[in-house]
Amino acid sequence: MNYQRFFEEAIDQLHAEKRYRVFANLERIVGRFPRAIWRDGGDQREITVWCSNDYLGMGQHPDVIAAMQQAAGNMGSGAGGTRNISGNNHPLVELEAELADLHGKETALVFTSGFISNEAAISTIARLLPNCLILSDELNHASMIEGVRRSGAEKKIFRHNDLAHLESLLAAVAPERAKLIVFESVYSMDGDVSPIAAIADLAEKYNAMTYIDEVHAVGMYGPRGGGITDREGQAHRMDVVEGTLAKAFGTLGGYIAGTRAVIDAVRSYAPGFIFTTALPPAIAAAATASIRHLKNSQMERDAQQRQARRAKEVLSAAGLPVMPSETHIVPVLVGDPELCKKASDRLLDRHGIYIQPINYPTVPRGTERLRVTPTPFHTDELIDGLKDALLETWEALGIPFAQKTREERASSERIVPLVVSKSGG
Repeated sequence: MNYQRFFEEAIDQLHAEKRYRVFANLERIVGRFPRAIWRDGGDQREITVWCSNDYLGMGQHPDVIAAMQQAAGNMGSGAGGTRNISGNNHPLVELEAELADLHGKETALVFTSGFISNEAAISTIARLLPNCLILSDELNHASMIEGVRRSGAEKKIFRHNDLAHLESLLAAVAPERAKLIVFESVYSMDGDVSPIAAIADLAEKYNAMTYIDEVHAVGMYGPRGGGITDREGQAHRMDVVEGTLAKAFGTLGGYIAGTRAVIDAVRSYAPGFIFTTALPPAIAAAATASIRHLKNSQMERDAQQRQARRAKEVLSAAGLPVMPSETHIVPVLVGDPELCKKASDRLLDRHGIYIQPINYPTVPRGTERLRVTPTPFHTDELIDGLKDALLETWEALGIPFAQKTREERASSERIVPLVVSKSGG
């Protein structure tokens, strides 16, 4: 049997569907974010990154870098093993205390990634609940879907953010049956927000547990950066809050926060935690420094929201098909996988702008897009340059523009520039 043929055919299928992914060879430049060095073969040049999940630029913050360097200098580069054997360390203990405080929970548990935290926590919680029914939003992240699948529990999928559909599913279940509602606060591809308070109301009415994924919101929203639940005063109504250290906090890892009983049960039963080497102390220390800074600084959040708002205004006014978004996510619709890849390639080759194409299965077919994520360090000048580059690319490739009304075309000339320093101040 020619085993290699099966793998080659699988890759050929991706090429045929125009959704084969190529990763750019990038090297970020500390102190000059969002600038990076792009290496292509033997050539290299500086480009601007417009699709980073380091939403606030905390990956280059001096306090975060200093904490990482000091911990590595004192304790070395690795954790030394799993938490159950020899990998527990003081920076991890401090980090979990900081995360519990961030969300107003009794305790927290850190994993090596946000994917693992969702997969391990959801599957373990649902397995430990007798005859559990999981109710999952249809647009939940792949890590949540995998956690649901691995649990072996019965599942019901409710239409995205559809409270009536969710209630109809809950009402059809025996009141005494265990129920777990899993959903996100910010959905990262469309940038919309879930009705958290209303879902909490339904959970209380039908005696269900709640599990919320805040990975695209922690650090970004709320007076201390606790996410949308922090902003809306709903964290205390969530049984489990899941988040990441790899986006707004600028480091690596995932976590859950909740009551001691729930978190201890996951710690004690989840294979994804038990059998995985612990997060290195240097990364834990850096994450703690980032969380502490953002608990006390609103500057980064304000500047980021300001620049995201301006990017939406400028791109929309130019006639580009900016998809509706309530948050810092700025999706620009292409609607075709081949054109999406060509647009990404042209932006990088011709304009020195890096935006990775978002194709199926990350988003539904026909909704392929470029996902733009402005940060406090994307100045007005960079936003204007992005607009010009996108216009040239759309014209050159024949990508459809948005349909603009006469009033919208007239208002496009009246956008007032916002001044933002390169430091984000």
